[in-house]
Amino acid sequence: MNNAQSSAPIEAIRELHAEYGLLGHHVRRVLAELAAGPRSLDELVRRTGVSRRTVERVLAAAGEDLDEQAGAHRIKDSSLPLYRQEMSLDELPAARTGDDLDVEALEVMGGFIASGPRPESALDHVTATPETALRRAMWLRDNYELAGNKVLCLGDHDLTSLALSLVVPSAEVRVVDLDERILRHIDDVAAERGFDIGTTHADLRFGLPPTLESWADAVFTDPPYTPEGVGLFSTRAAECLAPGHSRMFLAYGYSPRTPALGLKVQQELLRLGFVFEAILPQFNRYYGAQAIGSASDLYVCQPSAHTRKLALRQDQAIYTHGPQSVEASGDVPAALPEAAAERLGSPVAELRRAGWARPMRESGPVAFDLRADPGPWLVRMLLACNATKVAFVLGNNHPDITNERAQSELRELVAAKYELKLHRSTPDGKHAIVVAERSGAESATGFLLERVHGKLGNVWREALIAQSEDLTKRQAREEVAELAPHPRDLELRLIDLPRHRIADVVRAMR
Repeated sequence: MNNAQSSAPIEAIRELHAEYGLLGHHVRRVLAELAAGPRSLDELVRRTGVSRRTVERVLAAAGEDLDEQAGAHRIKDSSLPLYRQEMSLDELPAARTGDDLDVEALEVMGGFIASGPRPESALDHVTATPETALRRAMWLRDNYELAGNKVLCLGDHDLTSLALSLVVPSAEVRVVDLDERILRHIDDVAAERGFDIGTTHADLRFGLPPTLESWADAVFTDPPYTPEGVGLFSTRAAECLAPGHSRMFLAYGYSPRTPALGLKVQQELLRLGFVFEAILPQFNRYYGAQAIGSASDLYVCQPSAHTRKLALRQDQAIYTHGPQSVEASGDVPAALPEAAAERLGSPVAELRRAGWARPMRESGPVAFDLRADPGPWLVRMLLACNATKVAFVLGNNHPDITNERAQSELRELVAAKYELKLHRSTPDGKHAIVVAERSGAESATGFLLERVHGKLGNVWREALIAQSEDLTKRQAREEVAELAPHPRDLELRLIDLPRHRIADVVRAMR
């Protein structure tokens, strides 16, 4: 069918509506928005939850019956009665808006999102609307007992944790995320507002902080929308859920044009032993993700008795974009280990994969492949490694080496442990090599940075004792309590803290 061949736009619209069959309401939703007032393409997608491709087809079919000004479209006044009658536009349910939400809370939530970090495409970030974040918190509050219970946000670019603290202040909320910017923003807002939110850092591909295992009564996650991404985040959620009446709440969407992708994701959830208690269609709305109508469903998943046993290791490639995407090649050019060997002054048979779940105690020189590092890996690897000399191959645009300030902050953070040499554009313009060599000086800070997988309070105490001949354990414990910039962090491992709080600890020890 070719809309351009139709005798009039309304005929083309009728044909398009008939073509969509059971999904003909998608066409009518778009027309209802065009009847209500001028709408940009982005607004039409976000307000209707209809895919960009379908919206574009409706606009093309309506053609001459539309007015366009400054990128916004609306049905002409002369054509409006015909469309209302022919397509029964007045019978459609009203479009979802924020009118039923608390105006003040919605304004506050909008401020949280506006002041937060920009989306990172390599991490599949697509920002949810303030209405969505607030609606999530309200729906969870109204349907589950959150007061006094533990809620974990597994990845929180949408700042659902802040919405939960607005709506249910008595809930114990924690966040784990890969993006240091998000963790810092949540910490800053929580401190300003008095929210009780705990934040920890993790790359879920490498494991979880031990304190999160079996901790949560509820886990909320909006993962990368690949089967691998949903599988990994759901696996980690299963590890975090406490025995008993716990639930996972997962946002996921797919285009009606690609049901096979939706099937793969649902099969992955079923493979993990999750039971679908409810699926709320188009519950979440986003600024972006137009291929799926800027909308996703909310899955309410109950773990079965077999869920923890079925949570198997996932592959590292889980995203849809960038060097960590499912399609990205894992091949290592021969020039990279050769260049690392040259800088180390020692043979390198292969580049090892990243990972810091456990201490790395190699004594001799070693080299790691950090080409897929989205930013946080390098610091974590420098903390986890205890080799006398180690090389890291990474992208030449890595945020820790692209300017003098970033380089200085990196050096300062690990100075008590490693001296760094940064070789940019090595062995080519796409790559760089960072070589770390053990610092000869002994200090309490160095003692701590060599034992980042121990409980911070205990290791800090032992570090003070090791540097003093007459300090008792009680005295050391009291000194740590006095010096600690964030007392709650003393129960965690240093490797699991957000980077800005690691820096706070290092400064306090000095």
